Amino acid sequence: MLAVKNIFKSFHSTTALNGVDLALEEGEMLGLLGPNGAGKSTLINILSGLVRMDRGTVTFRGREISPNAAGYKMQLGVVPQEIALYQDISAWRNLLFWGSLYGLKGQQLRERAETVLRELGLYDRRHDLVKNYSGGMKRRVNIGAALLHDPGLLFFDEPTVGIDPQSRNLIYDFIQRIKSRGKTILYTTHYLEEAQNLCDRIAIIDQGRVVTSGTLEELRAASAIRETVEIQVDHPENLGAGLLDNLRKDAFTVSLAGDNLTVAGTDVSLALPGMLDALQKPDHPVRRIEIKRVNLENIFLELTGRQLRD
Repeated sequence: MLAVKNIFKSFHSTTALNGVDLALEEGEMLGLLGPNGAGKSTLINILSGLVRMDRGTVTFRGREISPNAAGYKMQLGVVPQEIALYQDISAWRNLLFWGSLYGLKGQQLRERAETVLRELGLYDRRHDLVKNYSGGMKRRVNIGAALLHDPGLLFFDEPTVGIDPQSRNLIYDFIQRIKSRGKTILYTTHYLEEAQNLCDRIAIIDQGRVVTSGTLEELRAASAIRETVEIQVDHPENLGAGLLDNLRKDAFTVSLAGDNLTVAGTDVSLALPGMLDALQKPDHPVRRIEIKRVNLENIFLELTGRQLRD
């Protein structure tokens, strides 16, 4: 549906985007995961027509476009990272105003505003001034403003930053509902659990470059990191060499340090029941088991050399 190719953007001497390639398929939710300053918001601002790229191409539904094209923008809904609402009027009046900018009016506009506010759990507070809302409530109205014209393509730029857990969960539920309706979503975040739980695919961006992309399983498979199982046993001296050799034959890496047996490999946890059957003997009983799975955090650390929130 949407593809960007070789996008560059600098601000004075600072390179924000350094040859970004990214593709977003129809009906999928793509998570753009990276630390603060990685280039996520700059990319969203370019694709929203708010910032000009230095060079590169944007293709929408198979045709190269300018992000400022009116036809493209009418099919786009943008939820910015910063709250973009009028504080001294109500949520209801805010939505009527923003909806009118997309050509909605009369009964259609009022029905869309009511539907959005009900879905976001704010209809009973619709006439309260926005300045009296909590941060989470403001963010929900911010989301509602982007959805009034029922766009097919949505950009969410870190929509849950700095909000309470209740509002965060309400936003998660709402996003999952609109995703189920076939919306195409680009979702930027630096929260691992959001990318992992909400998105069909994940692209990791760092220092203005997309360093990898794919489903979580594809990222795990491509990673050099392997799942490990650590098993603490009493009397490790009683472990036979044959047991360790059999584990190595299954393409696992096996090490024994003190009373800790570490087995690493692909899907090693699936072999755990068989390992325990072989290990659970009276002369070396198992005391502790810890499974360390390949996750987004250690994949990110492997690729970038730094923690996600650095």
